[in-house]
Amino acid sequence: MDDQELIKILSNVKAPPADDNARKRSLNLAMTEFEATGKEINKKNKKNFQGYSFLVRLMSIVTKDKRNKTMKKSYIYGGLATAMVVVLVAGVSLQQFTRDFSPAELLSRDQIRPVSNVSEEPIKNKDVEAENVSPATKLQQIKFEGLGTDSSSIGGTPKNLKMAEMQPRAQRHKMISSSPMNADDSMQQHYRDVGRDKFEDFEENPIKLVSQEPVSTFSVDVDTSSYSFMRRQINNGVLPQKDSVRIEEMINYFDYDYELPETRAEPFKPNVTVVPSPWADGRKLVHIGIKGYDIDKVDKPRSNLVFLLDVSGSMNAPDKLPLLKNSFRLLLDTLEPEDTVAVVVYAGAAGIVLEPTQVSEKSKILNALENLSAGGSTAGAEGIRQAYRLAEENFDKDGVNRIILATDGDFNVGISSREELKDFVERKRKTGIFLSILGFGQGNLNDHMMQTLSQNGNGIAAYIDTLSEARKVLVEEASSTLFPIAKDVKIQVEFNPKSVDEYRLLGYETRALKREDFNNDAVDAGDIGAGHTVTAIYEITPKGAKRLIDDSRYVKESKPTSDFSDEYAFLKIRYKNLDENKSNLITTPITTANEVASIDQAGEDIRFATSVAAFGQLLKGGKYTGDFTYDDVVDLANSSKGNDPFGYRSEFVNLVRLAKSSAAMQKSAPVRRPPRPTPYTIQYE
Repeated sequence: MDDQELIKILSNVKAPPADDNARKRSLNLAMTEFEATGKEINKKNKKNFQGYSFLVRLMSIVTKDKRNKTMKKSYIYGGLATAMVVVLVAGVSLQQFTRDFSPAELLSRDQIRPVSNVSEEPIKNKDVEAENVSPATKLQQIKFEGLGTDSSSIGGTPKNLKMAEMQPRAQRHKMISSSPMNADDSMQQHYRDVGRDKFEDFEENPIKLVSQEPVSTFSVDVDTSSYSFMRRQINNGVLPQKDSVRIEEMINYFDYDYELPETRAEPFKPNVTVVPSPWADGRKLVHIGIKGYDIDKVDKPRSNLVFLLDVSGSMNAPDKLPLLKNSFRLLLDTLEPEDTVAVVVYAGAAGIVLEPTQVSEKSKILNALENLSAGGSTAGAEGIRQAYRLAEENFDKDGVNRIILATDGDFNVGISSREELKDFVERKRKTGIFLSILGFGQGNLNDHMMQTLSQNGNGIAAYIDTLSEARKVLVEEASSTLFPIAKDVKIQVEFNPKSVDEYRLLGYETRALKREDFNNDAVDAGDIGAGHTVTAIYEITPKGAKRLIDDSRYVKESKPTSDFSDEYAFLKIRYKNLDENKSNLITTPITTANEVASIDQAGEDIRFATSVAAFGQLLKGGKYTGDFTYDDVVDLANSSKGNDPFGYRSEFVNLVRLAKSSAAMQKSAPVRRPPRPTPYTIQYE
């Protein structure tokens, strides 16, 4: 090999990005090549040299008969060239290998079969004899089994699947290398971020004077993500972030046996109860509960569903993509054979994995889900566009048209602005296609984004932390999750200044509306699904009780035009039927007739909801709960568990007990990288 050949070889090799692990392996291989060269020289000279290092011997070998100069140039150039190529090729090979395949792919038993015994199954090369193969060549002799590039196994080649899904795996490193993850990150089995969860920052509702602000208005909320996220944090031994605690979602996580309307002309009926506050003497709690009518199985409309699934690199964790797959398997069991399902994925680029397919072809849908793997960055906006396009093309005017987005909430490519995505989803909502969001995982959960999109997409936001939670949301509550019965539901309460001095709404801070929004049908609000229950609790200070706010010196209390001495407040509910754009009004007074003498005389549902409200306030700091403790919550909840067939209320009691010993903050410990998986074998001598 002369100089020109060496230059030509090196000029055709593109240096990869720096990688410490690849560099170490490359140096080891280079030293192996040098050792092999030294041994070859020793054989030629038939002489053993002692007292010199290998590098000195390599550069100053002299034979007695023929040479007084340095060793032949061919040995030097050959050794150096091979070493340099080894360094470069090793870096490229290792970098490419780690980027070509996601950890889920590497660990898939169906795709890769490890070679258990290297000596029994040596790797052969057609062009080079085994004993003459250089380490650089042997490094590339990696045995894979079952790694095809054909995507027909998931229901045919995806039509719009770009980049990662359409390219052969051997070329994917060019695309995936743009991901912010480096090679080591992509090989981690269970990478977990700490402290990057995003929640909307809000202040707890304050106490308000009825004389100054007598009217309270808010949108209903049927989301439950706050409760399940809280449960996960406490089960991990830490208290949840205060902004992650939304009291209304904790209360509405549970089902309550409220009275249903007599006919379906109205989708729900108000249920009102007034009880003494268990944490503040003299104050009272006003419980407002509504429950939507449920629909029979034979009356359920057809479903046109599009699964929009996040398969980005951040979803590479056991509690994310694998849990997502199992959750959607459960959902499929609740659908009818004539319902349709489509699958769109997004990760760096977005694409259609499965065109709208009837549930009667269940195996085809399951196969599409099974073949998903995580890797790349997150182009969530493009995925949403494609999902809406599929839903529009398969729109069923007599059925339910819904997109179900499953993600850890990390939108970081494309339209990442929350307001831009909100406007997009809001415009699409008017076409009759709704959006629900299921959150997975922790440490990187963008709950703020999830809440914004689901609220403006006329859907729910739920957090799936276990398969049991997936069963609750997608199986037990499938009707309320998929089938809305009323939209734009708003609640307004006007307090009687002759009976009430102060009031405070527990929760609903992120759902607050202006007073004038109540009668404005152009203002969006929450939706209620079949069988859904919604509970709101006000804490009031009746006339004569100890107040927290003094009267204004310069403003006289206004006198009501009528007596209404038996009324605490007046309740108004606005809603729209699904096929209408004009709202309907339901009203009812909240009077002393709705009052019970003590909390012990209230029904089990009222007492249990009160215990959940108290727990939520304690998690947020207990600003208004006085001396009420976790033990008091346990006593109140234990006495009101009632019929608890699925154990949700018993689980709540255990969570309260765990909260007593939980730390206030999760420690930001360094990430422990698991050993690198070895589903392949590198052979060299």
